Amino acid sequence: MRRYFNITGDCKPKLHYMVELTQRLEKIKAMVDSGEYFVINRARQFGKTTTLKALQRFLTDEYYVISLDFQYLTDEDFMDSKSFVIAFAQEILDSVNESIVIPDEQRKQLEEIADGKAVRMAVLFRIITKWCSTVTRPLVLMIDEVDSASDKRVFLDFLGLLRACYINRDINPTFQSVILAGVHDIRNLKQNIRPDSEHKHNSPWNIAAKFDIDMSFSVSDISGMLEEYETDNHTDMNIEEISQLIYDYTSGYPVLVTKICKYIDEEVKLWTKDGIVKAVGIILGETNPLFESLINKIEDYPNIKDNLYRILIKGEKMPYSPDNESVKSLMRYGFVKVQNNELVISNRIFETRLYNLLLTSDEMKNTPIFKAGYCDKPEFIKNGQLDMELILERFIIHFNDIYGNNPDKFIEDDGRKYFLLYLRPIINGVGNYYIEAQTRDHKRTDIIVDYLGQRYIIELKIWHGDEYNSRGEQQIADYLEYYHINKGYLLSFNFNKNKKIGLQTIEIGDKTIVEAIV
Repeated sequence: MRRYFNITGDCKPKLHYMVELTQRLEKIKAMVDSGEYFVINRARQFGKTTTLKALQRFLTDEYYVISLDFQYLTDEDFMDSKSFVIAFAQEILDSVNESIVIPDEQRKQLEEIADGKAVRMAVLFRIITKWCSTVTRPLVLMIDEVDSASDKRVFLDFLGLLRACYINRDINPTFQSVILAGVHDIRNLKQNIRPDSEHKHNSPWNIAAKFDIDMSFSVSDISGMLEEYETDNHTDMNIEEISQLIYDYTSGYPVLVTKICKYIDEEVKLWTKDGIVKAVGIILGETNPLFESLINKIEDYPNIKDNLYRILIKGEKMPYSPDNESVKSLMRYGFVKVQNNELVISNRIFETRLYNLLLTSDEMKNTPIFKAGYCDKPEFIKNGQLDMELILERFIIHFNDIYGNNPDKFIEDDGRKYFLLYLRPIINGVGNYYIEAQTRDHKRTDIIVDYLGQRYIIELKIWHGDEYNSRGEQQIADYLEYYHINKGYLLSFNFNKNKKIGLQTIEIGDKTIVEAIV
């Protein structure tokens, strides 16, 4: 029987390749064993639903697990308390199977409520209390897609009663643990429900435990999945190398990992570096729920777009601050992660997609330098490879023709923007590019271009004197050594009146550096 790579959030056959989740499930179970209430809040398609389904099976031997999904509830179900209680009772009954014991009395009461019997929400919780006090195994309540209720006042009341039950559970038994899953945490949900004037820091569920278990896939996680695949398919792939490359592009974002594997398996048919680049190209060129969600958030929250522009185009370093609302928004929706106490884009695929978005707006596409790159594109492809020296040479000509007479209008941020605007239409649809996060700042930027199996490293810098430039040449030589590449490129923006515009070749050890001076 054929197996499939599991794509987070998609329905797939029972037999599929997926990352081994046992270790993280054991950590979550430890929280359940301790009786904690918590929220698995992660960005879209980060494996929340997959984890809940696996956790339900993992807990079955010791607990009765009531698993609900709020995306099956409608606006009418949240219209008022009566409607919510009826819908909630029906969801509980639908989730109860032969492996879960529910006493006849409580089943009958829930059935009456589900049939439309009007009761207060507190009555529903008293039924649950009675249920919890008469069964031999503790009950665990899991609710997926709680964001569906994020703007419903009745859900705030529900959370408040959960909190009250938890506080008094020594007297009146209740759920052993309650697990909610969604993009927002409890505090964020509360801010969506209450009007601005009522925002408080005391969440109705402020007893929620912190959930800080890493749900991304590590290199070893990916390797384990590929080892299983290799056993069945005998591709002779270098599992260690391929796992690392997949991680390099995705930073372990679950749906991106599985999408790369799926596209290589079904379309690319190459478990090599070139195959990964092609799979990444397919992902970057498609419309999918994950990218749609990111773009929607950019359109809904202008400050997110502004901050992404600052990070990606202007090269600003944004320090991590847990109390900054802009920072929390970027992290909540999965745009960034924290690295060395600074915000960086979550992964290379997101970065390239966001660059494509920012650089292909109508405003950007109408710039002379973008149009020049589009027109020049056919000249740069030779024997299926990029002629990077010719690209730099033509960029120098266009840049000086278009902007050379207005040096006072040029600021350091513009060098990165103009070169990326020129490069974008040249590699569009065939190659990928990203910025090395560790070198992204005002003065220096390393652009990595992957094009048909070849990697090109271009360092962008603002001229700050001969000594500074010599250090830059050594830096790129060291960087080439790290990537096992012998040739690199240095694009220097020099506003010294005595500068010599053009290309020059520099040899440092066994490395060749082509420097383009603008």
